[in-house]
Amino acid sequence: MNATLLAVALSLVSAAAYACAAVAQERLAARITGTGNGFLRLLGSGPWWSSVGLNASAALLHVAALKYGPLTLVQPLGALTLVAAVPLGARLAGRRVTPLEWRGTGLTLIGLGALLLTASGPAPDDTLTLTEALGVAGATMAVIGVLSRPGTRPGLRHATASGFASGVASALTQTVTVAATDRSGPLLNPQVIVVALLVAAFAAGGLLLSQTAYRGGLGAPLAVVTLANPVAAAAIGLTLLGERLQGGVAGLFLAAGGAAIAAYGVVVLTRSPRDEDFLPSIPSQAEAGHTTPAVAP
Repeated sequence: MNATLLAVALSLVSAAAYACAAVAQERLAARITGTGNGFLRLLGSGPWWSSVGLNASAALLHVAALKYGPLTLVQPLGALTLVAAVPLGARLAGRRVTPLEWRGTGLTLIGLGALLLTASGPAPDDTLTLTEALGVAGATMAVIGVLSRPGTRPGLRHATASGFASGVASALTQTVTVAATDRSGPLLNPQVIVVALLVAAFAAGGLLLSQTAYRGGLGAPLAVVTLANPVAAAAIGLTLLGERLQGGVAGLFLAAGGAAIAAYGVVVLTRSPRDEDFLPSIPSQAEAGHTTPAVAP
């Protein structure tokens, strides 16, 4: 198998793993909605930790794919998570995928493809300075704090915050990777250590925010996460790492059109049925005779 085919294969498996993890998280979130100790129950749930393992495996597969294929090939394939997750979530919820969901998924994928195509290019070898990394982290935490405030439509706001957190984590991961492999300096310097800790914090935060977002259904929150992630990473690349959109003026128009199409796709997905309407609720401890019920994925 040549390098290109291997990159495609790894990307497809990575997208499938991300989709399975998203569906599992959405179903678990639907079951614990309304319970006072929902988060603690998640931490004690084997299926939830399995979804965390799936997310970690998918991330490793994505990194491996980038080793064998260019970003212009691998990154758009990550959007296939939507294609896999929507029908999988519907099937496990015992219903058919609606024409509205197919339409929203297709529009979102088309828009994401245009965005990723214009923002992609050769892998940069520049890194964020420690001051820039801390500035990005502070600004991102402020945005996440605003998006996570109590109010209406928490699902989409938490999904946006999750996408931003994951996108920033990816951008910071690049800095860690480039800095750690730079043979001109020590392997573990203050920049690498601090930025690595920030990566861990934003990665964990993105996971927990996505879990909250999926309480409102799978399709729209997953679409928002998938859209916000590359937007956040591209913003850092364009403003701090010297990257440029591909295609000049035509590329700018393509990016704007892709953003509009993807946004409309997200709106279409917000009108899809909620899978939790098809799921049985978990009885409380009092209703279950003070026993802790098992949570199934």
